[in-house]
Amino acid sequence: MKDFFNKIISNDEWLIEEEGFKRDLQRTRETQFALGNGHIGSRGVLEEIPYDSHPGTYIAGVFDNTGALATEIVNIPNPIFFRITSRGEKIDPIAMDIVDHNRALDMNKGILFRKTIYSNHKKERFKYESMRFISMHDKYVGVMRIYLIPMDAATDITVQTTIDTSVTNAGMLTEGKKRHFQVTEVYESKGIHYLCAETFEKNTLIAYASKLIVEKDGKRVPVPKRTLRFKVKKGEVICFTKFFSVCTSLDVNPKRIKSAALNSAKKAVRLGFDKMLVRHVRQWREKWKSCDVTIDGDPEVEKALRFNIYHMLICGNKKNGRASIGAKTLSSEGYRGHVFWDFELFNLPLFIYTDPETAKHLLLYRYRRLGKAREIAASKGFKGAMFPWESADTGEESTPAWSKGLDGSIIEIHTMDMEYHITADIAYAINHYYAATGDDKFMLRYGLEVIFEAARFWASRVEYNKHRKLYEINKVIGPDEFHENVDNNAYTNVMAKWNLLRAIELYRLFSRRYPDGISRIAKKIKLYKKELKGWRNIAPRLVTHLYRKKNIIKAFDGYFRLKDVPITRFDDNSMPIFPRGVTSRNVQKTQIVKQADVVMLLYLFSDIFSGLAKRKSYFYYAKRCMHKSSLSPSIHAIVGNEVGDSKAYQYFLRSLYADLKDIHGNTSEGIHAASLGGTWQAAINGFGGAGIRQGILTFDPKLPPHWERLKFILRWKGHPISVSVYKERIELYYKSKKKSDKLKIRVYNILKEIPANRKMVISR
Repeated sequence: MKDFFNKIISNDEWLIEEEGFKRDLQRTRETQFALGNGHIGSRGVLEEIPYDSHPGTYIAGVFDNTGALATEIVNIPNPIFFRITSRGEKIDPIAMDIVDHNRALDMNKGILFRKTIYSNHKKERFKYESMRFISMHDKYVGVMRIYLIPMDAATDITVQTTIDTSVTNAGMLTEGKKRHFQVTEVYESKGIHYLCAETFEKNTLIAYASKLIVEKDGKRVPVPKRTLRFKVKKGEVICFTKFFSVCTSLDVNPKRIKSAALNSAKKAVRLGFDKMLVRHVRQWREKWKSCDVTIDGDPEVEKALRFNIYHMLICGNKKNGRASIGAKTLSSEGYRGHVFWDFELFNLPLFIYTDPETAKHLLLYRYRRLGKAREIAASKGFKGAMFPWESADTGEESTPAWSKGLDGSIIEIHTMDMEYHITADIAYAINHYYAATGDDKFMLRYGLEVIFEAARFWASRVEYNKHRKLYEINKVIGPDEFHENVDNNAYTNVMAKWNLLRAIELYRLFSRRYPDGISRIAKKIKLYKKELKGWRNIAPRLVTHLYRKKNIIKAFDGYFRLKDVPITRFDDNSMPIFPRGVTSRNVQKTQIVKQADVVMLLYLFSDIFSGLAKRKSYFYYAKRCMHKSSLSPSIHAIVGNEVGDSKAYQYFLRSLYADLKDIHGNTSEGIHAASLGGTWQAAINGFGGAGIRQGILTFDPKLPPHWERLKFILRWKGHPISVSVYKERIELYYKSKKKSDKLKIRVYNILKEIPANRKMVISR
């Protein structure tokens, strides 16, 4: 792999490599090799764009709804397109034979490298090398460099490199492929090409500017306006460098979008390839300083964990709430780019503990759409704010009415009407951010209002059962989506109860600290103490199913009366197979669950369960879980590791390799965002034992037998803490500007005070 770019590419521990060309894996590779910077996402397509590839370029927050069942992220024109022909014969994997082919995603530097040797019908070989990156320094810019060498004979070369407007969104269900934009302007001046497109429904402008620089054996070659033709000698090196910028009217005033795109591209050209690369790599270096995780004793797992972290880093954005992270990141149009509960509970924690500023901006996505959440609640006859199950750009409910079932059939979707827990999940995430950062300012401006309105929703959603003398939440779907329209789902009810109680606690806390701030919020949303009193009345009387004689939490009313069918078959990836006679159409009549539901509860509220209840509930549901969501194995790894399940590490590996080994068979449709974040949590919160107990940072690790050391950095209340976990000890370094600072933590269940700026070793 190390040829023209041998001074740039990182060492092997940072590389995800493709050796040899396998056409049937290309769409999977396009997902795995995706690049991005939080603003732009770009699939890892071959630059020639073979006919069976799916080029995809996405801007966080750019959605449209032309001919689709629901609003979806827009696959915008492709700036990567680069086509070369030799005497009329395309130099690409379809037209020519491939003698050798290697690609490498450099996760350390956010660069995609490639080397391919082609052979034409005369057996003349062409050496093709490329590298490209989406700048982490300038969010609007991408850079691509290609080297071409005719190895056996001189030839005539023709080059086309435009902004490809033929791209479409992939067809879903009965919709077919669709294009969400039209070209409104094309312009060229002094070698800079400009193109502007506009989405059909939302009229979002997408402006491109690009510049191609060509060198033959190190000397610049004039570039004509459109198609480039020239003669190349045997062994002569041709270097193509393409700079491009992408701006949208969501970021730039529409009147200035042309100048913004042109200026961004011109600035990149002035800086040149080397300086653009240096600035890009410097930004990546800073990111990895705070979020890298190293594992002594298992380099393969360490690399795979970096893959999961990398794919979260390329979609984390600081857009002041304009966009969040969709269920398929910015790697495809899967799930239409929609945001689910996955983000708040699975992806956000990495940002909370490594980049809290980005975490704050991502949480603002929900606050900016609080008005729509209020409208949704009101439309259903409830108070407060009810967040949509699937959210796109506006915060309106964006869940399609129909989707593809597990057996491939088209099924009606009810999650938007019954899967209410997302509202409490969002409140939980905001509180998680606050617990780790102590960001009072954020809470006063944004967070408290969301938590109060969520509590208000739950107080209006509960129903009082006179016979049981308890409050219930009926006709819901919990995380286990195999069972719809159930009453008193334990996960939903516990989350609702927590939301009510935490809202009261925060109201009291901030009333003492910031009486004027609380008064302002209360006045704004008309929240009075009488309403809080109602919340205090509901919360302790809400059915939760937590206390059972057999110490097993009941998933929902009537769960234990369902048919108990054991799972005994597993596929080559150790994933469960439906028992004989059970299908997606009748599974609701059994105790088989789709994913972590009660087990998710055991993780999020670990404090409230006895060790016995946790173990018995975990093992009961783990045996009945199909893991039909990529988020499920990681949660079983965390809880399983805590309660002593020998399969915990297997669950971790399923999550770790979900996309790297395409365990679910659909990585071609996009990265599984939830498994990315779940994998990080399984490593840090599971094996590393990091968590929060009663507001105190806690470490109670349990490493896999062959891991010698797990090393990571967490930010806690604004300070970085370096953590090295060994089998029988932990080494901590708490960094602070104040030498007198001390950090109160709990390690191995013992309260400790850690002095600042000194390594502290604590043995088990």
